[in-house]
Amino acid sequence: MSEPVTIKVEHPDQPEVAALLKESDAYYAKLYPAESNHLLDIDKLKRPKVKFHVARAGGRVLGFGALVRHGDKYGEIKRMYLAPQARGKGIGRMLLEALEAEAVAQGFARIRLETGQHQPEALSLYRSSGYREIGPFGMYVADPNSVFMEKRLAPRR
Repeated sequence: MSEPVTIKVEHPDQPEVAALLKESDAYYAKLYPAESNHLLDIDKLKRPKVKFHVARAGGRVLGFGALVRHGDKYGEIKRMYLAPQARGKGIGRMLLEALEAEAVAQGFARIRLETGQHQPEALSLYRSSGYREIGPFGMYVADPNSVFMEKRLAPRR
């Protein structure tokens, strides 16, 4: 990328963001059956307990990810997705670090996520960032397509 990448909290109902959300829905639908897709729609992404982060370069949306507050217990990463042309450039790691920083700012000691077994790049990113596999959490149930992960976070100073 020749332009610098910025990551900021934004509204998910912007047309360019909504288009990428729709693209991500189609991507996940090709990989997993409907019962294994645990996607939040735009209305749920707009709830007060959700911080939706958007990665941009030159004004173009490259990807996004959300942090969902689960009381004071933990934050959950949802809807993390990068446009195909943005992959392999370190933007996913930047987005993940922004979501982790948000979790620390909200006072969480841990952050969790559910991802799919057919996403080796995502699994590699999470593992190399310190996430370890755990069992189902929250409202999730065991699913052969799902991988549940958690990372302990250093408290804010």
